[in-house]
Amino acid sequence: MLIAVITGILTGIAGGGVGYLIRHMMGKVSADTVEMQAQRRVEDARREADAMLKEAQLSAKAEVLKAREAFELSTETRRKELQQIEERVAQRENNLDRKVAMLDRKEHSVDEKLSDIDKREQQLTAELEAVRVQQGKAQETLQRIAAMTRDEARQALMSRVEQELHGEVGVLVRRSQDQAKEMCEREARKIISHAIQRYAASHTSDVVTSSVALPGDDMKGRIIGRDGRNIRALEAATGVSILIDDTPEAVVISGFDPIRREVAKQALEQLILDGRIHPARIEELVEKTHEQVMETIKAAGEDALFELGIQGVDPELAKTLGRLKFRTSYTQNVLRHSIEVANLMGLMAGELGLDPLLAKRVGIFHDIGKALDHEVEGGHATIGADLLKRMGETPEVVNAVAAHHEDVEATTLYAVLCAAADAISSSRVGARSETTGLYIKRLEKLEAIANSFEGVEKSYAIQAGREVRVMVEPDTVDDNAAIVLARNMCRKIEAELKYPGQIRVTVIRERRCIDYAK
Repeated sequence: MLIAVITGILTGIAGGGVGYLIRHMMGKVSADTVEMQAQRRVEDARREADAMLKEAQLSAKAEVLKAREAFELSTETRRKELQQIEERVAQRENNLDRKVAMLDRKEHSVDEKLSDIDKREQQLTAELEAVRVQQGKAQETLQRIAAMTRDEARQALMSRVEQELHGEVGVLVRRSQDQAKEMCEREARKIISHAIQRYAASHTSDVVTSSVALPGDDMKGRIIGRDGRNIRALEAATGVSILIDDTPEAVVISGFDPIRREVAKQALEQLILDGRIHPARIEELVEKTHEQVMETIKAAGEDALFELGIQGVDPELAKTLGRLKFRTSYTQNVLRHSIEVANLMGLMAGELGLDPLLAKRVGIFHDIGKALDHEVEGGHATIGADLLKRMGETPEVVNAVAAHHEDVEATTLYAVLCAAADAISSSRVGARSETTGLYIKRLEKLEAIANSFEGVEKSYAIQAGREVRVMVEPDTVDDNAAIVLARNMCRKIEAELKYPGQIRVTVIRERRCIDYAK
């Protein structure tokens, strides 16, 4: 068994040695194989690098050749361009040389012509002098024959031409005026008649009274108060004058401002109804009445704008418009007059193809300056235009309001329509009234102006002063002079007389031939 063990051990040792030898030989063979493979790879890499180097050298040579060809081509193109430029420059120099030569020839020709002109000018000067001498001799001969100087002959000729043309000019002027008047009156009459027919206004005018009725004369003493303290408190609170005279059962309120006068009237009426009349109560009622009147003014302005369908109006402007409720002109309420003018303008604007709303806006604001003319100096048209401009109204509205009394030049038709509607509303029957004394004085002044002209035989103011008919002497005033007379008479009436609406001047020239058959 020991032998078997030893044999086994030896066999194992022999097997291990053999295995080691086999592994050693195999490792050596593997190392040789790897080294050979590495050498082959190095040689392959060297050959590949040489091939790439050769390829890069060939590519670089190709790029160099290509760049050289491009450079040579560019150089050749530039050379040709420079050659063409040189040829053009040379051609231009040749052209300039020819032009310079041509200019030299023309300059020489011009010099010759100038010399010729100088000679002709000298010749013409001499001939003109000779003509002047001959003309002077001819004038002297004519003056000696006609026994008139040159100025006298010119004056006589001008007088004769003026006499001959006077009649023709008068006829042409009269014909043109007649045609223009006929056409304008026909169209204006049509438009105005349509507007008046479509708008119906009341023929009564509102009168703002300044008197307060009393239940009895004993109330006058209570209004005056002890030592006049009540009436002084009322006048101080309202800014008006209270006149208590012998008029039975009435007290007269005098004040320049219609708003203050209305406040005083309403406050006094409430005091009379209340019966408690003393300074503290007066101040309380005046303050309360003033607030009520301001609310009435505001409501009146807003109602007027709503009635006309006008929107976009500044609240302060509407309030100022409402102040016209207590303003009158020749007993005509200014607010109702403004509404009437606005309606008439809207109707006429529709006939003319204009904007009716814009026309109504001009009409309602045309007299708004009268609400402030107690506080601001100037004409109501100018005051109103300035107010409307500050309130942001359009230039058309501002110009029409300023120009409706011809204070400024009208730039739109709305100003003309405003003047026409204002005249219609002011001059219609029952719109305005005036005292008998003022009415008679105005008629007398109108006839006196007409009689002041030379050649007037008689004059008559008719149609309540809306027309004056003038009879002229036919031997003194001819048909053409009658036209001039009517025009001059209108200008004098406009300058010296104040009147509502317009006045028509009719000059009548009549020649009567009378004979008797026996």
